[in-house]
Amino acid sequence: MKKSRIFALVLALVMMLSLFAGCGGGTEPSAETSGETGDLLAQIKERGTIIIAMEGTWSPWTYHDEEDNLVGFDVEVGAAIAEKLGVEPVYEEGIWDGLLEGIEGGRYDIMVNGVGVTDERKESYSFSDPYCYDRTAVIVREDDDSITKMEDLAGKSTANTISSTYAEIAEGYGATVTGVDDFNQTIELLLQGRIDATLNAEGSYLDYISVHPESPVKVACYNYDVSDIAIPMRKSDDTESLRQAINTAISELREEGKLTELSMKYFGVDITVMPE
Repeated sequence: MKKSRIFALVLALVMMLSLFAGCGGGTEPSAETSGETGDLLAQIKERGTIIIAMEGTWSPWTYHDEEDNLVGFDVEVGAAIAEKLGVEPVYEEGIWDGLLEGIEGGRYDIMVNGVGVTDERKESYSFSDPYCYDRTAVIVREDDDSITKMEDLAGKSTANTISSTYAEIAEGYGATVTGVDDFNQTIELLLQGRIDATLNAEGSYLDYISVHPESPVKVACYNYDVSDIAIPMRKSDDTESLRQAINTAISELREEGKLTELSMKYFGVDITVMPE
């Protein structure tokens, strides 16, 4: 009898607790679990930080210096935008493909990593106004004269990050693309003779040559089109106010000459104005 009474009391207590939780005494669901994220800009300002995705391996855009500090053009652009928003930047490094997936999945607020705007990407991401422009260079070995125009890429082998605009351009001209993680790997494959060419930003090539002037590589030709470089974020009504705030920050940084200053610092040329 004693055990039965104890069991009954425990059962009654469990039922009371369940009733209390059902009447609103439990924990409220998070924005993530409820499916409602709220306004992203408001969240950023409330937490006081903006989470910025970047590779950290692509000089001079985002890379590590000799003391292993994360530096680069986009690192400083991200910091300048964060300052305009009144928050601190928090940098998250990763492989290119995972960064874009992280933006879509909400792990990162924005990506600042020389991201070219394409029609395909605009279907998945919301982009800021361009903050700089990219002319794509076709880089080959110094003794290779088989490529002099973009059409010569047909049947050639190249290497790039698979989902990058450079890979898309190469494939568009008939090249076979090998997937790699970063620019340094593409140069290694090129110098080893395992690929015919690699496509990358003109600024990245100039930076590489400034550090490795003896490297036996050259620019064979340039892509005809100039890419807009902008900042992607999750495509949602919740990100529209953030997009507008970033556009305002970019406009102010351009008018103040800050974007030009950073471009000259890292590239030696002003990539923040549309090339003629």
